Amino acid sequence: MGLLKDLWGFARERKKFWLIPLIGTLLVLSVLVAIAQYSTVAPFIYTLF
Repeated sequence: MGLLKDLWGFARERKKFWLIPLIGTLLVLSVLVAIAQYSTVAPFIYTLF
């Protein structure tokens, strides 16, 4: 969570709000990868890609 706070502070301070969708996309993809590795839903997630 500290990394997210730092990234948000950087984006807000430097007015680089285009980073926010990029960070969100990376978070969603990392959650999907984590679910795909440790779950029985993996075959359904693999069909998305």
